[in-house]
Amino acid sequence: MAKLGFDPENLPVDSIGSGGAVPKAHLNPEWIKNRFSNPPVWKPEINAEPAFVHRDRWIPAAVLVPLVDRNDGLSLMLTQRALHMHDHPGQISFPGGRVDLTDSTRIETALREMEEEVGVDRSHVEILGTLPEYRTGSGYRVTPVVSIVTPPFDVHTNPDEVAEVFEVPFSFFMDGSNYQVRSAEFPNGAGKRTFYTVPYKNRFVWGATAGMLRNLYHFLKA
Repeated sequence: MAKLGFDPENLPVDSIGSGGAVPKAHLNPEWIKNRFSNPPVWKPEINAEPAFVHRDRWIPAAVLVPLVDRNDGLSLMLTQRALHMHDHPGQISFPGGRVDLTDSTRIETALREMEEEVGVDRSHVEILGTLPEYRTGSGYRVTPVVSIVTPPFDVHTNPDEVAEVFEVPFSFFMDGSNYQVRSAEFPNGAGKRTFYTVPYKNRFVWGATAGMLRNLYHFLKA
């Protein structure tokens, strides 16, 4: 958090998110597959964050949003970034990264990053679809790729990028009241910025990851 000059977890909560919960009957692979096959009219809540670093151009990237099909319901796989990473050290995020020149599509980027960071083979991953591009304050234009991941699978984390892999019940993120709004003054003259946070037990999701999850919530709730 040193680069930011503040710890988002210690900021006061401005307000609580609204919208209620996605019905539990909808939080299963078949219903979500059908939603991506027949998308509703909806609008993302967040398309872009105010920039807090200067970039000459937006850097294309993709993340995999892995919904793990467990016996007791869907869970969301997340990673905690290694502390020595240049961008967003220690933050909770999705497997993902910038587009490689060898990647034919953003989906290919997301699958490759999943294999490189977490070690889960793409044979366990079924792509459902993508969400609208999300532009981060750090200068990336990110395509979220939503997927179902079917166990059993092995996890082999890349310590150069990932400190830990864990899962959270997907239903927790699909309840609008679990989102909090907080604000902070960002560095490099970026000014005050408001963003979502989602605390879960000893985990703290915020920033772009929380923003993309908030958009997925709206997509499934519409």
